[in-house]
Amino acid sequence: MLRPTSCIFLLLILATSPAFLSAAEKTSAAILVKDALTSPHQPATIEAKLTSKGLLTSNPLGGEPLELVVDGKVVATALTGGDGKAFLTYTPKAQGLVPIQVRVRDSPRVSSTEGHANLAIWEKRQPILMIELSSLIEEPMPSRVPSIGIGPESERKPMLEATEELGKLTQFYYRVIYVVTWPARADRFQAIAEARDWLRTHKFPAGYVLTLPLDTAAIGTKIDELHAAGWKTVKTGIGRSKTFAEAFLQRRLQAVIVPEPMKDDMPRKAKTAKDWREVRKKL
Repeated sequence: MLRPTSCIFLLLILATSPAFLSAAEKTSAAILVKDALTSPHQPATIEAKLTSKGLLTSNPLGGEPLELVVDGKVVATALTGGDGKAFLTYTPKAQGLVPIQVRVRDSPRVSSTEGHANLAIWEKRQPILMIELSSLIEEPMPSRVPSIGIGPESERKPMLEATEELGKLTQFYYRVIYVVTWPARADRFQAIAEARDWLRTHKFPAGYVLTLPLDTAAIGTKIDELHAAGWKTVKTGIGRSKTFAEAFLQRRLQAVIVPEPMKDDMPRKAKTAKDWREVRKKL
């Protein structure tokens, strides 16, 4: 049995050892990961961001090793840049919606942590719905464009039967891209993570989540990019805002607004649905 003086001596040795100091000095961190979209046998680039985890502030952590894990296997590694971001490339073989994990790899400076996202691996011939996330939420914000965010907004309830109806649409036919319209200066990584959590909490079909400014030109540019990349089955948008619908209508694509807007907010040629029970009838 060790005497009290021996215990104190042992603690002093441990406290001054390099291993102990190294562990004590490690920075607590967080990883946020964006969803990614690709098709079988085509490379996907997964973007992750590593930041320090503080009570009031967080700072990007550069020069740290990250690894991408798919199905329990490390498939890519990369170092974070000065902005804390890293880009990891992976080429999948089979189609599906695959959960992926990005984690810190053996860093002497940063504590072990991990972030999660979805990798959508879809055949380009499969029909895709683009859905403005606000069209799934029960109550509108004062701006008429509710969004997912920190605090009470993240607790908003889904519209009546939105989960069930979207589940029917995606069960055998459609794939879904969820669009989070977000202020330009906001953290898009955080917006995607919160939207993904909200969708999972309310049991919505899993899909590819992305963020775009609430701007017809920005949404339209994304549609054009998808078409140019071969995703020509992106032909229908289901949204709540006139801005979102007009991006589709300007390209002679189908747009459905739910719930029905005020007459002043009703774009020409847009279809409307009183609730999600009517949406399937409009497609």
